[in-house]
Amino acid sequence: MKLKTPAVALLSLALVVPLALLARADGDALPGTAAPTADQATTSKLVYGLLSDSRYAYRPRALDDALSQDIFKRYLEALDGGKQYFTVADIDKFGPYKTQMDDAIRSGELTPAYDIFAVYKQRVGERIAHARALLKQDFDFSGSERWEYDREKAPWAADTQELDGVWKKSVMNDWLRLKLAGKQPDEIRKTLDKRYATYQRTVNELKSEDVFQTFLNGYSSAIDPHTDYFTPKTAENFNQAMSLSLEGIGAQLQRQDDLVVIREIIPGGPADMNGKLKAGDRIVAVGQGKSGPMTDVIGWRIDDVVTQIRGKKDTQVRLEYIPAESGVDGKHAQVTITRQKVKLEEQAAKAETITLPAVDGQPERRIGVVKLPAFYQDFEGRRRNPNDYTSATRDIGKLLAQFKADGISGVVMDLRNNGGGSLDEAVELTGLFIDKGPVVQVRESGGRVTVNADTKPGVAWDGPLAVLTNRGSASASEIFAGAIQDYGRGLVIGETTFGKGTVQNMVDLDRWPANEAPRFGQVKLTIAQFFRVAGGSTQHKGVVPDIAFPVSVDATEYGESTYDNALPWTKIAAVPHTQYGNFAPLLPRLEALHAARVATDKEFEWWSKDVSDFRIEAAKKYVSLNEAERRAERDKQETQRKQRQAERKTLGLALDPLADDAADDGLGANERDIVKDAAREKLADKRPDPLLRESAAILADAIDVLGHDRTLSAQVLPESTMPGSWSD
Repeated sequence: MKLKTPAVALLSLALVVPLALLARADGDALPGTAAPTADQATTSKLVYGLLSDSRYAYRPRALDDALSQDIFKRYLEALDGGKQYFTVADIDKFGPYKTQMDDAIRSGELTPAYDIFAVYKQRVGERIAHARALLKQDFDFSGSERWEYDREKAPWAADTQELDGVWKKSVMNDWLRLKLAGKQPDEIRKTLDKRYATYQRTVNELKSEDVFQTFLNGYSSAIDPHTDYFTPKTAENFNQAMSLSLEGIGAQLQRQDDLVVIREIIPGGPADMNGKLKAGDRIVAVGQGKSGPMTDVIGWRIDDVVTQIRGKKDTQVRLEYIPAESGVDGKHAQVTITRQKVKLEEQAAKAETITLPAVDGQPERRIGVVKLPAFYQDFEGRRRNPNDYTSATRDIGKLLAQFKADGISGVVMDLRNNGGGSLDEAVELTGLFIDKGPVVQVRESGGRVTVNADTKPGVAWDGPLAVLTNRGSASASEIFAGAIQDYGRGLVIGETTFGKGTVQNMVDLDRWPANEAPRFGQVKLTIAQFFRVAGGSTQHKGVVPDIAFPVSVDATEYGESTYDNALPWTKIAAVPHTQYGNFAPLLPRLEALHAARVATDKEFEWWSKDVSDFRIEAAKKYVSLNEAERRAERDKQETQRKQRQAERKTLGLALDPLADDAADDGLGANERDIVKDAAREKLADKRPDPLLRESAAILADAIDVLGHDRTLSAQVLPESTMPGSWSD
């Protein structure tokens, strides 16, 4: 088999790969028992060819009985990671399949995967029926029982009676959450019965493609944590997310009960410009063109409805909908919208300015902040027009130009929870802050090392710089932060990053057979490992900040080090690069100033306490089912929120827009008022952010100290090598 690997390298971090069968993809609905298709058999062989060949995979593994057992384990985890459906008897029944998974993948005879799924589907039906039956009784919340929700390492249940006990506690917890939120028994029964029925329906709606994708991801994840198989539909969604664009009407949809509801109208999109649709409207039918028949979509999966609504630019789609202000039996309305390319601006880089008041003789400082959710790039757009395409670097370049025009003192690049993206973008973004030079080293499976460098002379920002990270900063974020640190170009502040040091490519499985339409999907394949210019890898270890904030998530719970088959840390030779500065002599002074400031910073104190409390609770891995205990904890949290909001007013601090709406309502996302929930989500972005403000203050400290201590400045920033100056 010979496949051409695309030139575009990705460092996308699949922190949560499509493990559960709730992943959406095209395919035939499962009428009781699923069965593999001919295309899936071919796809399985193609994926085997990729993952077992060192010409493509960075760390290929022979598909033998040992790997087969690993695939078996991962497939079961994908189906029933919480061990709430299968019993020991089921696992024993599946025993012969442990050494048959390899044969199934190689041959395309996928019956073992579908046989296991058939049992899973049956067990879900049994468990859901049991849960709904439990709702007919009353529960006693005065005892010492507790719901141990983290069952990943629990043994498989010995029998159905043991599962009955597990599910009873799960249902009790669901009931108690709603009771504490003020719901009455009849309302609780109705809400939970509907919730469990919805879950049952979701499993019943799973398609053959869903089963296949989950099974192949059991194989791909056994190779390494960041190799994934995507069906044609999920590949399309992935690529749209990377490009921050799609062709459609510009509306964010959400399923609620049997209807697909508009959660948000995307500003500037076709639906927004048309003006008829609004958040809360319920779509009941879709028609193609000006006169195509209307297709009733009530009860459809949301991805199937989305497929009907999306389409080529300049084509028309007709929507029949029930306006938000009408009841479900209200009068229907209809609208015709011309599809266009929609830019997902909400996920693009954004800028803001933090003004730090004059303190202790130091002048007022205005620090610019760039928030970057991902290293996005429209790869297809770049191929079509290299001078006009969506790109994180291009967007940030414009923001930096505006900062310079506004006379900003320094810039903080906020990469918190940025899971990665395009390798090219990581290199080019670094180039906005350095005047040419190597950015990252890439080692392929054969051992060949290439250096990806910024080749454009000049910088977009030559002033003070800091990079804010946390445990969710990964991959491309680590390349950027590591390069800035190795060059001594700026300070890294926050938490140690995720620790993902591998490079992935999207390999289109349809390229080899040259299909006219997508049939086989794509593989996000690990093809290389990256290293910093100083020679070290970020693998496992991540990028360690110069100034550290309290750790919010333990490394044993989240990060590359939690994967049992992640690549080990290693090191290669450094490559020559400019050393713009050495912040080591400055760090003790900055640490002292930081410690003194946060000691009297109420918001930072509150955040630190919340982190500590969260980690204590998370470590327990259970919640009490005693109503008095839970109510006391809820009341304590409510009192704390009110006290903090009152203190904010007294101290003149910005109020928390969610302080009066932070209590657990016991509902799931699809059970809430969609319009109000979307508005609440927007408000969450406006909550006070003491970490960002403190990062800006640390950068301002560095500017002030270096501006007044010439001796220290000469040690930290040799003027002959700096692209700009940190001093006044």
